[in-house]
Amino acid sequence: MWRSCVQGKTLRLCLIAALVLFGLQACLSAPQTLHLQAQAPQSLASPVLLSDVGFFPQEDFQCGPAALATVLTFNQVEVTPEELVSQVYIPARRGSLQIEMLATARRYGRLPYVLSGTLEKLLMEVAAGQPVLVMQNLGLSRWPQWHYAVAVGFDLAENTITLRSGTRKEYVMPMAVFERTWARAGHWSVVVLQPGHMPVDADEATYFQTLADFELSHAGASALAGWHAGVQRWPGSSLMAIGLSNQLYAQGLQQDAANVLIDFLTLETGSAVAHNNLAWLMFELGEPERAMTYAQRAALLDPAFAQTPIELHSKISSGK
Repeated sequence: MWRSCVQGKTLRLCLIAALVLFGLQACLSAPQTLHLQAQAPQSLASPVLLSDVGFFPQEDFQCGPAALATVLTFNQVEVTPEELVSQVYIPARRGSLQIEMLATARRYGRLPYVLSGTLEKLLMEVAAGQPVLVMQNLGLSRWPQWHYAVAVGFDLAENTITLRSGTRKEYVMPMAVFERTWARAGHWSVVVLQPGHMPVDADEATYFQTLADFELSHAGASALAGWHAGVQRWPGSSLMAIGLSNQLYAQGLQQDAANVLIDFLTLETGSAVAHNNLAWLMFELGEPERAMTYAQRAALLDPAFAQTPIELHSKISSGK
């Protein structure tokens, strides 16, 4: 989906219009804000403002590069919006694609983790010290005015959220109005993390996919840091154990790859894939008897691996 940003003056007009259009119906159209007002978690009780987050005022529809530079520089990447323009900004569309924003974050060695779309989880990240890149539609469904901003603070007692937005370093917006504009953009929000770090309330499957996408261009130490963090968070996860083992194997560390699966199988004995992978690793490590044991176990757990013991036996017999 194409995303365009509004200019500074137009942005101010859109924000004013958003306040007028949405303010009167906020209570009816901001269910997540109402939910937080009724029962906010204790971790969100105190106001938060991440004053150390950088700021890059944007003009001429280039809110994408400015917002991305904001979260990248916070995560120790030396970059300016000007350097990002050619990578994320589409002049003909006067905006940036979400997919290009994510790809560019990976290009700079950072993990772009797309949040689940709940206001509570967005605020939890800010409360934990992590600015959140967000998409808003400051217009209407028929006449959208797409805009990227960065959430850097909130105050539930005042029902406000603070954004790095356009030419405003600390734009304090009513929470209900923000929710409305954010909802019109599909509740899209992203935290950009250093490998080895993860969101406060990470989802296992989403984190796995985030790492899998990342390691396509960043194998090695960066990817390993991400997988190690995943295994630490979910020690009984076959996704994390197999992902880490595969990355170690890709780097020629067969014994380390095998050790990861051995440790995992002490916690979760029912993974046919882990047994199968370990069988081949044991074979490569010169332990054919252990290889056959793991292969047979994999075949018992899942008939899809029934051929593996035969193949291993053939290789062992032929001395290959």
